[in-house]
Amino acid sequence: MKSLFRPARLSPPPHPPSLPNRTSVAELRFGFLQITSSATRSRISCVSESVTDLSTLNLSVKMKKESMKEGKLWGGRFEESVTDAVEKFSESISFDKALYKHDIMGSRAHATMLAKQGLMTSSDRDCILQGLDEIERQIEAGEFVWRTDREDVHMNIEAALTDLVGEPAKKLHTARSRNDQVVTDLRLWCRDAITEILDRIKRLQVALVCLAIKNEGLIVPGYTHLQRAQPVLLQHLLLAYVEQLERDSSRFINCNDRLNFCPLGACALAGTGLPIDRFMTAKALGFTAPMRNSIDAVSDRDFVLEFLSANSIAAVHLSRLGEEWVLWASEEFGFLIPSDAVSTGSSIMPQKKNPDPMELVRGKSARVVGDLVTLLVLCKGLPQAYNRDLQEDKEPLFDSVKTIIGMLEVTTEFAQNITFNSERIGRALPAGHLDATTLADYLVKKGIPFRTSHDIVGRSVALCLSKGCQLLELSLDDLRSASPVFEEDVYEFLGVENSVKKFSSYGSTGPKCVAEQLGFWISKLDINGDKKQ
Repeated sequence: MKSLFRPARLSPPPHPPSLPNRTSVAELRFGFLQITSSATRSRISCVSESVTDLSTLNLSVKMKKESMKEGKLWGGRFEESVTDAVEKFSESISFDKALYKHDIMGSRAHATMLAKQGLMTSSDRDCILQGLDEIERQIEAGEFVWRTDREDVHMNIEAALTDLVGEPAKKLHTARSRNDQVVTDLRLWCRDAITEILDRIKRLQVALVCLAIKNEGLIVPGYTHLQRAQPVLLQHLLLAYVEQLERDSSRFINCNDRLNFCPLGACALAGTGLPIDRFMTAKALGFTAPMRNSIDAVSDRDFVLEFLSANSIAAVHLSRLGEEWVLWASEEFGFLIPSDAVSTGSSIMPQKKNPDPMELVRGKSARVVGDLVTLLVLCKGLPQAYNRDLQEDKEPLFDSVKTIIGMLEVTTEFAQNITFNSERIGRALPAGHLDATTLADYLVKKGIPFRTSHDIVGRSVALCLSKGCQLLELSLDDLRSASPVFEEDVYEFLGVENSVKKFSSYGSTGPKCVAEQLGFWISKLDINGDKKQ
């Protein structure tokens, strides 16, 4: 068989070189070729040189591609670019672009201050401000191109500003580091987020108060240890959640007071020797004052921890409300009926009507608490001052805020779309001897020590259990078998309606006390007559 790699016929060279007596063999990628002449060896050499040239060309293309990468704004002392893997791992623009508005706010204030202090001209300042306006317009119009190679929101905006206005943009980072820049952005963002959360809390409080107004006089079983305890007005129970939400509000307000100090001008950690005016930028951005210590300004995230802690406590309050309403919507309780608008069904069981929104409120509380734990663990081992670990503070913060706002909104929707089944509640009230404590109070008013009263009522309840009846159904003789102190007026204390009426201490479930609480919240929340209906 003829070889597929047979060499072509070549004319012998005019002066053939001296060859050794043995035959040479060269191995090629696609087969073997027996070298029989120096001319053929020359051809193989050309192929080898071509392969070398191709490798050189590929390397040249790669080097050209590397040279086309935009230089980092911090890249002056570096001789080569970071690898693609490092760049992808290090970027934060995928999530911190949410700070764009606050980053631009900070840059406006900083540029204005630099111009006033003579660190840039008014012309440069105006160019920068106009460029920032255009970048903000592009972002909000969806026209801005976020680039991963520019790492984060700060460098994306600064590089785009340089593309727009040129040399003046290079002065913007005077007396500023990304360390103080990012924490300034973050404090501004948290401040706005707290305002939004406070608004959602108030809306939920209004919904709960309106629900209480609609259910005046409705008595429900009060529980301890998830066991029947005492009768309470439903209004009283709903207002308990309003009170808890109010404390949540106060925590957010206090958190906002503590975070509202300006880090801008702290630079990397040590401040600057340039004549900046930190009080001017703090005032321009609505902060109370600049932070006193530049190291503290850039390195701590306790304000985020406090914020997420407030979120977590609020989430737990909402989860408890969710748990109660999920139980009350079950067939076993049947106290609460959610409308179809806030319920879901089953993919297999046609009869099901599930209070899923409140189940998710209960479930998402774990997520909010988890965000807090993430940040606590993130911060626990960091030396002073700034560390890149702190880049990881934003995703749990953003997630926590988004989740708590969603929880507040859906709980408000749920509260506006439920009714309480007064008939079912009424049938359930007699069970559990809810008036037993009121009966003990009756004996105390008759001069019996409370511990003795407790024992007497306990024996009366035992008698009810043996007879299969309620305390109200015991005869006076039955009661006197436990204590001769009982008189006819005892029946004014028995039964859930009478029991509720006997409560009179400040903050209690008595009708007059609850009416006072309700009036307080109607006034505080500025609930008008239309909302009461």
